[in-house]
Amino acid sequence: MRYGVGSMPQGLIMFKDVSFEYDAMRPILKEVSFSVRRGAKFALMGQNGAGKSTLFGLITGKHKPDLGTITIDPRTTVALSRQVIPREELELTVRDFFQKCFKEKVYDIDPRIDEVLEVVNLALPKEDERAAFKDRIVKSFSGGQQARLLLASALIQNADVLLLDEPTNNLDVEGIVHLTNFLREYRKTVLVISHDAEFLNAFTTGVLYLDVHTHVIEQYDGNYNDVLKDISARVERENRANALLAKGIQEDKDKINYFAQKGGNMRLLAKKLRDRVEEAEEEKIVVRKEDRTIRSFTIEAQKDLPSEVLKLTSYKVIKNHAPKEVACDMTLRRGRHLQLVGPNGIGKTTLLESLASGHAKGEQITEGVKIGYYRQDFSTLDFEQTVYDCLLDAMEEPHDEKLRACAAGFLIDKELLKSKIGTLSEGQKGLVAFAQLTLMKPGLLILDEPTNHINFRHIPIIAEALHNYEGAMIIVSHVPEFIEQIRIDEILDLAKPKK
Repeated sequence: MRYGVGSMPQGLIMFKDVSFEYDAMRPILKEVSFSVRRGAKFALMGQNGAGKSTLFGLITGKHKPDLGTITIDPRTTVALSRQVIPREELELTVRDFFQKCFKEKVYDIDPRIDEVLEVVNLALPKEDERAAFKDRIVKSFSGGQQARLLLASALIQNADVLLLDEPTNNLDVEGIVHLTNFLREYRKTVLVISHDAEFLNAFTTGVLYLDVHTHVIEQYDGNYNDVLKDISARVERENRANALLAKGIQEDKDKINYFAQKGGNMRLLAKKLRDRVEEAEEEKIVVRKEDRTIRSFTIEAQKDLPSEVLKLTSYKVIKNHAPKEVACDMTLRRGRHLQLVGPNGIGKTTLLESLASGHAKGEQITEGVKIGYYRQDFSTLDFEQTVYDCLLDAMEEPHDEKLRACAAGFLIDKELLKSKIGTLSEGQKGLVAFAQLTLMKPGLLILDEPTNHINFRHIPIIAEALHNYEGAMIIVSHVPEFIEQIRIDEILDLAKPKK
């Protein structure tokens, strides 16, 4: 069921005729009205760059509407799961990091931390070592563990409204199960942005769909699958209605051409028909544009790539919170795809960073091999650079037409090309990163959680491109369905080193 504005129930959160834009070229909301009742669990859906995270910013008060009103019941507490830990918080201890979530000091915070880390499936040490664990500095944790700390920092607040932005990123299957069970039992209001359909279907009972083309929010009852069926059925009905109108309009236009040549009363009849055609044109339904997918693409491998790309004789893993050197004898050759596996915090991202730098002990990358590195936090991108300049730098030889054609395939239009990377949504940054790799033509592709933030519609296309990549590839991913679509030739389990 889709609500009309006039039939909206009163709710805990009320948007009435809200408009918001970053500038005249980037409207996000246009006269949007919707309501979220207390205890509701909604998925917030929409294409990458539509403004889903911005909507969360409007609810928390980070952004102010240009027009309209946002009403939240008095004394309502709101907790937001952020996507990145601010630099100044990286120096905090775990205990201080969680204490910072509260306006007033919480004296019994340790057991609450233990409980919430269990929810996000972040492994805690034995009982007698837990105090020391909470004295660890946040930056000492891996990227995946830091993502879980961020999620836990929202959950620990037990807020009236929980805003979750891509909470399953960096969670393994068991971690997603833990979080899903928690949200099923959570008795308060939840709004969640996610591209994980199975996760959304498990606990949401409604959908807010932010249309990137019209900048309005459509509100639906039902889970993710129900909404997709509803939207598809409505689009089909609207297309049929428009087809009938178009047929009638064309018939009237043919009559107008015939009568206009006859003169006299026939010309008057032609004029009446013109008026009828104009009315029919106005009755045409503006059919909602469905999310587009990126075009199929190929990441070409570096020319003259040597047979032996990488020699690995040792690497570091984290055991009992301390680094340990592990000996190995592995050669990665041209055309081979290697998957790194192991639990969060063991050192997968650290090893990828080390390989990408090309200067670590125990790792030897053949001279002249060009490395394409996709980092899950997009720190390989210069956030002050425009998208156009970023893509131009990736090309061996500058070519404006090829650059724009490649960008268009990743849904990067001429306006986005002018934008600074730092202003893009996380999903758009991911697409820029893939466009960059496509133009770069690397010999060694290093990918760290490449599906994080990416619209689920794009993922099979990305998987196909990686499956067909003919250079050497190393990949880390917590999404089994994604990995199953890619050719994997070798697996290196950091938790079970080869003897």
